[in-house]
Amino acid sequence: MSRRISPFIPTLLLLFCLGLQLANGSVTDTIRPSQSLTTTETIVSAKRKFELGFFSPANSTRNYVGIWYKKDPRTVVWVANRERPFPNSSAVLTLNPDGNLVISGGIMQYMVANTSAGNDTYAILLDTGNLRVIKRVSDVVLWQSFEHPADTLLPGMNVSDFTTRWSLTSWKSTEDPAPGLFSLHLGSWNELQRGSWKELIVMKGSEIYWSSALIGRLDDIFVIVGESVTWRSKYTDEMLRIILDVKGQFRLLSWTEVDQSWHLLPSPKCGAYALCGAYSICSETTDRGCDCLPGFEQLVAEGNKSSGRGCVRKIDLKCGNETKFFPLPQVDWPSNPNKLDISDSVECKSACSTNCSCIAYAYDHRKHDCLVWEGPLLNVKQLSEDDGYGNDFYLKLDPSESITKGHKNTKVAGLLCAIIIPTISFALVFSLLVYCARRKKELKRKGDNLLLLELTIESNSSELTESTRHGESRRGKVKMPLFSFASVSSATDNFSPGNKLGEGGFGPVYKGTLLRGDEVAVKRLSRRSGQGWEELKNEAMLIATLQHKNLVRLLGCCIEGDEKILVYEYMPNKSLDFFIFDAEKRKILDWGKRIQIIQGVAQGLLYLHQYSRLRIIHRDLKASNILLDTDMNPKISDFGMARIFGGNESEANTSRIVGTQGYMSPEYLMQGVFSIKSDVFSFGVLLLEILSGRKNTGHLLGYAWELWSSDKGSDIVDPLLLDDMSSMSMVLRYINIALLCVQESAADRPTMSDVVAMLSNDSTVLPYPNEPGFLFVRSKVKANPISGVSDLSYLKNETDSIFEGR
Repeated sequence: MSRRISPFIPTLLLLFCLGLQLANGSVTDTIRPSQSLTTTETIVSAKRKFELGFFSPANSTRNYVGIWYKKDPRTVVWVANRERPFPNSSAVLTLNPDGNLVISGGIMQYMVANTSAGNDTYAILLDTGNLRVIKRVSDVVLWQSFEHPADTLLPGMNVSDFTTRWSLTSWKSTEDPAPGLFSLHLGSWNELQRGSWKELIVMKGSEIYWSSALIGRLDDIFVIVGESVTWRSKYTDEMLRIILDVKGQFRLLSWTEVDQSWHLLPSPKCGAYALCGAYSICSETTDRGCDCLPGFEQLVAEGNKSSGRGCVRKIDLKCGNETKFFPLPQVDWPSNPNKLDISDSVECKSACSTNCSCIAYAYDHRKHDCLVWEGPLLNVKQLSEDDGYGNDFYLKLDPSESITKGHKNTKVAGLLCAIIIPTISFALVFSLLVYCARRKKELKRKGDNLLLLELTIESNSSELTESTRHGESRRGKVKMPLFSFASVSSATDNFSPGNKLGEGGFGPVYKGTLLRGDEVAVKRLSRRSGQGWEELKNEAMLIATLQHKNLVRLLGCCIEGDEKILVYEYMPNKSLDFFIFDAEKRKILDWGKRIQIIQGVAQGLLYLHQYSRLRIIHRDLKASNILLDTDMNPKISDFGMARIFGGNESEANTSRIVGTQGYMSPEYLMQGVFSIKSDVFSFGVLLLEILSGRKNTGHLLGYAWELWSSDKGSDIVDPLLLDDMSSMSMVLRYINIALLCVQESAADRPTMSDVVAMLSNDSTVLPYPNEPGFLFVRSKVKANPISGVSDLSYLKNETDSIFEGR
């Protein structure tokens, strides 16, 4: 006998299932009083555009509450607890009965929204990406995440005035959402508004890093309302965001459905504050970059060399004499004008003409304002006609200054252009073709003449001007000047022993002198070297693609017969080991210079690991590979052992272990595993060597740990520094950082971005380090911790890998 099923049972089951879904938060956009979200639960906005929940950045176990795109969970647009991450997965996000939104876990608690509005509230995630706490009866918004942004601007978000202390703040690093070095504000420096334009300003600490009247350019999506600006996208279905990244770059990004990725939209070329220096103009319309204003010339520093920063007048103005004004159309006005109570353009010009302090004026016909400038002219920008907010600008010059306006040439100039110049040009071109044909035959096998290389070396650039034949590598199409062996030999006086600077694993290094007197360093592959053609190609291609002031510059190479040679910029102070391990020369490295070297090496490594086009692991960082220029600025060298990592690659294995004893990390030496943390270990060893003045012969790490764990960390410090240091606490902080870098477990070590942040921000509380790697060396080898020589031969027997000490 069958029993009849009640028709209400399926309905009840359906309601029960829906109730379960609502309970676990998978289909709701709301958090109600006393409701909690665990680290495995989320809420999603009504149209499934944004999602809120707990997340952990890459390579981190820390838990944060954040909001991200449902389509792209990797892109986090808001973080609640940026400075207070929770260490484990027991944390929960709760809307308390008192109306406060809090994160709690264990003994930790963090207040996200403090409303104290009672249990008549709820929190809701909107499709704009805005999280709001709302009072139920009156629908009053008590708190919203849009008023507490992280590093991202979303459409609909207000950019408040500078005076309200509202700011967008970059992440500390790509893996750490804590507030970084850069912040974005609305307004103008010193609160000065330029007519009707508002500026977006990026600050690096208390200094202007970037500024632009971006509101005027993007007036189709920015709307000025009172003392705030609202970003309102006219493309309601388009995913747009503005981000202030860890390098201080202000970037506008758009999501493309076709390839499911973000694309950078165009931004101004001349955004950086005072990019070209005083009395210069930056062109947004051409690739010229910086030029001097009419009537000005490049500032020349001591030694008759251009400083590259700013210009000076060719003819000084004389007070009381007649003056003239040179018009500059379609420009973005310079910073800091003075506004006069004059509403007529003629009177405005007259006021500037009769004022000896006035050097330029402009008249805003839209606002009927007279603007004059008295100080150095900064941030003048040449705009295109499509920008829509360029203005006329009038520069005061001496009457004797002769400047041609635009293309209004005289008859003489026209005659020159029509007859003489083409004739000369044809003769030059013909002569050049003949020369090139002869030169091509001459250089077919020999390569270029190194002696004729014309160097223009600047600390922040890898540009060089030369009359050379460029070879081109297959990998990335890297251009590489090639020099003949005869010219290299001549530059080094036939590789004279007197020109020998030193010798490394690659081979000897010689000083070379060019015909103009410039000096270069020539590294010649030794036939008995353990390195060869592959290492030379690796180093040449890597350094040629890198551009950083703390990396040595490669000028070219010579490959002829059995000869394999690299030519570098010359470092007059040789390498760090030449100073740091010598009792007398070490006195030159005072505390200030050692900090300069430490921070420079850290910046160079950070560039290799994070900011270069390729993620590069150096694998042989040591004191002898840190070269020093005239001002003792460090430059990392010797990239023969370096390895390139792919975008998603974090570590690799090798059976060919290369490097230097004392600097290699435990996991690399024992297992052949290397990563960016391997370089961090080497940096920690180098940091201890710089602080102590002692070479790591196998005992320095154990010696430093023994003193540190006994609260005698100050005994590690080089005695030569004791009278020079301003604060022992700063030295102990550096020792702490070094010990964090040499921890035995790679996972415990900080990244170089963390290290740079620790070095530059002395207010950050540092964790206590774990025991360093190779601590067991002290028990296996008995030697003096300062001068003893260790025997690491037993380490070879603990791995089947090939060990190549250098």
